[in-house]
Amino acid sequence: MSAGLALQAGSGGFIGRFLAQNGVPYAESIGGVISFIVAFIIVYIVGRAILFPILDRVFEARGLETHAIRPLKKVAGVLVVFVAIAVAFGFAGYGNFLTSLATIAAAATLAIGFAMQDVIQNFVAGVFIFTDRPFKIGDWIEWDGNSGIVEDISFRVTRVRTFDNELLTVPNSQLTDGVVKNPVAKDKLRLQIPFGIGYDDDIPRATEIIIDEADKHEGIMDDPAPTVRLTDLGDSSVVLKSRVWISEPSRADFVKTRGEYVTSVKDRFDAEDINIPYPNRTLHGALQVEGIESVATSADD
Repeated sequence: MSAGLALQAGSGGFIGRFLAQNGVPYAESIGGVISFIVAFIIVYIVGRAILFPILDRVFEARGLETHAIRPLKKVAGVLVVFVAIAVAFGFAGYGNFLTSLATIAAAATLAIGFAMQDVIQNFVAGVFIFTDRPFKIGDWIEWDGNSGIVEDISFRVTRVRTFDNELLTVPNSQLTDGVVKNPVAKDKLRLQIPFGIGYDDDIPRATEIIIDEADKHEGIMDDPAPTVRLTDLGDSSVVLKSRVWISEPSRADFVKTRGEYVTSVKDRFDAEDINIPYPNRTLHGALQVEGIESVATSADD
């Protein structure tokens, strides 16, 4: 009888046989469950202890940002769980069940793949964002007429806070299929600011004022030096375009520096009687009223 119980408990592994030899009811089922739990815990703990330090060294070597490391570690954790479950099924003697599960999973994956093409596309796009690193959390980006500060990057979407304090949840595919401008990706940024003056004004003097105000502003770099070029002869103004550089740019630096610089140039122009013209039009024409004579005759009567 003991031999029969041991044979029946064969699929439960050593624990099942041990329980069967001691006359424990349902030894096969209990042994299988205990074997599954023990194997899962051992594989999970050992897998994380081995895999995560290796991933940390790889991420550090590639210089990945913290926001990119977190989701990649989550994916690695899911893989460890999947491997632990697969090994635990085999150790517990559930091999046939695991084979069936793999077949079902393959069919389900195919069906889900067709149903979730957009989600998968965004997931793949998220992987490219993490690997190519076109922007990171805290960067100011512009795309498809939108702009804002990146607040979070996940594998499916990127969350961007606009300058009107609106939160945009953007599918990652939109940020990889089109052109994304990252003005703060480098350590300096060039601003191009046009100033219009009148045709009768002194162009060399206006140029000197524009450069002088750029040299005075502490937020504008001396190297590369500010430059001014005459770029356009408009309908009512001569356009002088100033090119200046700011270091360690951010959206706040961009707006603040540009505003202060334009204000200081405007004040100097006003002080030295340099005109900043605005568009104007002169309309010519005449108004003709028909039947005015008959109206006048009726009034006289």
